[in-house]
Parts: sequence; structure tokens; C-alpha cells
Amino acid sequence: MRAPEFWRTQNGIVRLLEPAGLLYAAAGRLRRARTTPHRAGIPVACVGNIVAGGAGKTPVCLSLADALTGAHFLTRGYGGSETGPLAVDLDRHTPEDVGDEALLLADRAPTWVARRRPEGAAAAEEAGARCLIMDDGHQNPTLAKDLSLVVVDGGYGFGNRRVLPAGPLREPLAEGLARADGVVLMGDDTARVARRLPPDLPVLRARLEPGRAALRLRGQLVVAFAGIGRPDKFFATLVALGARVVAAHPFADHFPYRHDDIQPILDEAFQLGAIPVTTAKDAVRLPPDQRQQVDVVPVTVRWEDPPALRALLTAKGLPVAEGAFQANPAALPGGQETAP
Repeated sequence: MRAPEFWRTQNGIVRLLEPAGLLYAAAGRLRRARTTPHRAGIPVACVGNIVAGGAGKTPVCLSLADALTGAHFLTRGYGGSETGPLAVDLDRHTPEDVGDEALLLADRAPTWVARRRPEGAAAAEEAGARCLIMDDGHQNPTLAKDLSLVVVDGGYGFGNRRVLPAGPLREPLAEGLARADGVVLMGDDTARVARRLPPDLPVLRARLEPGRAALRLRGQLVVAFAGIGRPDKFFATLVALGARVVAAHPFADHFPYRHDDIQPILDEAFQLGAIPVTTAKDAVRLPPDQRQQVDVVPVTVRWEDPPALRALLTAKGLPVAEGAFQANPAALPGGQETAP
């Protein structure tokens, strides 16, 4: 789905839906109260959020995996049919099987899909994992976390600060932040997120930036499409790179692309003499023959204070690799989010 505009405002629709939001919040609160979290035999770092939609969780997970020794990923496999526990196989599994995020993660480190997170943790531990990185799961109480990071989009913040369906929050803000060990504030804080955070909660500022290979798009005509939480941010990234965006096609987050969805975009690009462009998350959902015809703009996380992140990971017992976060990866200035 795409975030409705009223999630940013206080209006009649919000007031009408607010009782449903209170029930949603109460159900989550009751589930957490009734659940005793399973303690895995290895450290668990969870990268989640409080707001529905893309904020940059998966790129943060990928960045952590580069810094932690023996890390495996654990994900629910949103959008996939497999319930797990299952080790993702890039040669065999599709987005329909395990979801798009799982395929992105599995390209970097061993990845486990499990609707029941404790079972996935046990499978990863048996397979030799030294630590687990959970992509999403801040609201899931079944597996104890040694570190919980909440990723927040600095340009969107917490919307109207109402709980689903009246607003974008998965749970009341104060409750979600109370269980967090730190906030990853992604991008410029135009939504003034920092002032709504508890004063003692560590804030790790970061930015999602396209790699230097994206420079090839500077000055080029492009036809862009994206099915992520906030497609407009991807389109803005291309403009910031210097690409000439002649057409932009937003889709719903996790949109299950079919051949007939993409072919008109490829035809349009051909007619305009432009390059069809999308995100890495979208690329894994494209039909294979069409994927080869589309340019992909991947992103990396640039941390403002890498030593602060390293100190937090170490304090929570995560196996940080020597030399991790000593320098940021090469990236372009001014990049914005293009992945979940």
C-alpha cells in the first residue's frame, strides 16, 4: 500500500478512524504483555521502526552485517509464501517465495525466513551464526533483543502521530520508543523528529546515498519507477544526481510486478530515448528478462558518527569486526532514500 495523505494531518477521517487505532494499539499491548520472549544463544540486533512504510531498515541491516562477525539475517519474509524456518537460496527462491527484502539480504549474508522468529533464530544458531540481525520485528515480542534500533525518516517523522489505521504508527510512540536502545535518524530532520525523542535515547544520524556508479545517470534522460514506501524520495534522488527525469511511475510498496506492468514503461523509455531506472528492492521483483533492461540505483548508509554506532554495538555484546566503521563507504553527497 501507499501511505494515504491524511496520515500527515489531523482531520475528520483521522477522528473517525481513531477508535480503530486505539483498538489496534491495545491488541499489540496485550500481545506483548502475554508473551515471554525467547532468549537465543547468540546476540540479536533488531532494526525496526514505529511508522509503517519505508524508512531505510534494510540498508541499515546491510550496513550492520558489514561490521559484525558471523552475522546472519532473520526476517519474516514479508510478501512471500514461505513460513520457514528456511535458509534463503538465491538460485531457487523468488520474491513470491520469500519476499523482496530477503533476497536483498541473502546477497550479503546467510538469511533466514521465519514467521516464528525463535525457530529462525535456532536454525541460524545451529548453522553457525555468531549473531542475528532482524530486519523488522520491533513490535514482535517472541524473540528477545539485545539491541533494538528504530529507524526514522527525518523528512516524514511520525506523521500525525496516530496509530493505524488513523495514522502511520504501528504502536503508540512513547511505548515504541521506550523499548528502543537507539534511533537511527535518516536524512535531514525536517520533520523535527529529534525534539520528540526521550533526551536519554541515543540518536545515530545517517543518510542513504547512491553509490558512485550512479554518476553514469548524470545528464541522462531517465524514466523512473519505484514500488517502495515513498517513491517520491527515489525520484528526488535521481534529480539530485543530475539525471533528467522525463517520467516517474510510483507503485505501492512491495508491488508484485508482472510483465504487463513493466513493458509499457520500457516502451516509453525507448520512445523517449531514456534509460529505465529503479531501486535495488524493486529490481528483485522484476521478471528476469525485463530486469536486464533496467538500470538499478543501489544505496549505502553513510553514518554521521561511526564510532558512536560501534560503541553501542559493542556495549550490547555484538561481535564487532576489527576496523568496522572506521570510514564510511564512498558515496555521493546529497543522496536520499531509495530502499526500505
